[in-house]
Amino acid sequence: MIQEFESTLLEGAVTEIARLPGIGRKTALRLALHLLRQDVSASVALGEAIINMRKGIRYCSVCHNISEEEVCPICSNSRRDSSTVCVVESVKDVIIMENTRQFNGLYHVLGGVISPIDGIGPDALEIDSLVERVSRGGIDEVILALSATMEGDTTDYYIYRRLRDLPVKVTQLARGVAVGNEIEYTDEVTLGRSLLNRTLFSDSVNL
Repeated sequence: MIQEFESTLLEGAVTEIARLPGIGRKTALRLALHLLRQDVSASVALGEAIINMRKGIRYCSVCHNISEEEVCPICSNSRRDSSTVCVVESVKDVIIMENTRQFNGLYHVLGGVISPIDGIGPDALEIDSLVERVSRGGIDEVILALSATMEGDTTDYYIYRRLRDLPVKVTQLARGVAVGNEIEYTDEVTLGRSLLNRTLFSDSVNL
């Protein structure tokens, strides 16, 4: 409870702000007090922007990236290479990959990685839809671009097992991305080089 301020409204705002990842109650209190110091229109604009984002953004029916339409701008762009699909963990990774300017294919967002300790199995991810997408044909290469962590490697291997009997080349980022690193903390130059120098996934496993 916020004992310094006898305000249930302030308490409610701090509680909701503190639900955001990486924000504790002290930071939430500081943000709430900052908003109180601003003109009411600033808080209204913030609230409307969040509501509009939540109502207006959906997930692409093809790749599961965020989109304001049924199909996202990347999937609907005829200038993109539709024969190559880069598999990433999250929407944030799509943004990071795009910032490298080294990839002109399409994406497939899993929505996470396999993590038994967190109760996340393959069925909780968009892996079946990836297999279906490849099975329909037209995709020559699937690039596994997950973080070089135990969970990422486990997910890579599971996807490889699901795809290895299909007529598609499965590659992975070159290990310019250090083992244990998450994609979002890798600089764009290193990530771009890892993407360009990708290797066959089968070369990294014992068949």
